[in-house]
Amino acid sequence: MAEVSSYATGQPCWADVTSPDVEAAATFYSGLFGWKAARDPRPEAGGYTMFSRDGKSVAAASPPQGGGPPSCWTVYLAADDVDVIAGRIRDAGGNVLMDPFDVFDAGRMTVASDPAGASFGVWQAGASIGSELSGEPGTMNWAEVQTSDKTAAQSFYEHVFDYETETMDMGSTGGYVLLQLNGQPVAGLIQIEPEWGEAPSNWSVVFQVEDCDAAVAKVQELGGSVIREAQTLEGVGRFAVVADPWGAVFQVIT
Repeated sequence: MAEVSSYATGQPCWADVTSPDVEAAATFYSGLFGWKAARDPRPEAGGYTMFSRDGKSVAAASPPQGGGPPSCWTVYLAADDVDVIAGRIRDAGGNVLMDPFDVFDAGRMTVASDPAGASFGVWQAGASIGSELSGEPGTMNWAEVQTSDKTAAQSFYEHVFDYETETMDMGSTGGYVLLQLNGQPVAGLIQIEPEWGEAPSNWSVVFQVEDCDAAVAKVQELGGSVIREAQTLEGVGRFAVVADPWGAVFQVIT
């Protein structure tokens, strides 16, 4: 078990799913990843439900808020100072969708979008750092920006989070961009391909599983759907793109 104690600014640190049926979503993800769900009983928490493995927080679910998408995954990027990052987002041409605010004693956050429309959260740790586990099944393995404007998105994230970037030739349009901190890849950026259909710009969360094909079968057994069949990417792993029963899209990888 690989426990995590802190995140550097710009590292993906958390992911939560918005769902119109949080209780049923908890059943789905618990069945898929072996998570245990615990709903925050405080009325002001709005039904926020934490998912854990081995007693450590790994993700969460919440009902829709304020007219946002009824079902989607949101990736959160760590920040030492969320208010500073909010200013950088505005300076770089992004939109701050929620002004920074405190979440009890857990931390401080904002929700924003880049110039191409991909939304993401920013999390400044208080009592909660985000995901407390990594490197094992049922934890966030990776996150990537899938964008309609790779040039604009790359420039934006370089400015906001001081990422270094490296482009890899992986057969995609314009290559796959690694977003790096101190020479270490922490996230990715890829141009949305025409064959993806009408996919909007987004941040996609990738969860590690023991067996990709078995996980895809389990998704379907639990009422979810397959967006992109499992395939092997040399040097990376075997992955698939799937969705829960309410349409929230995510990836699984072995």
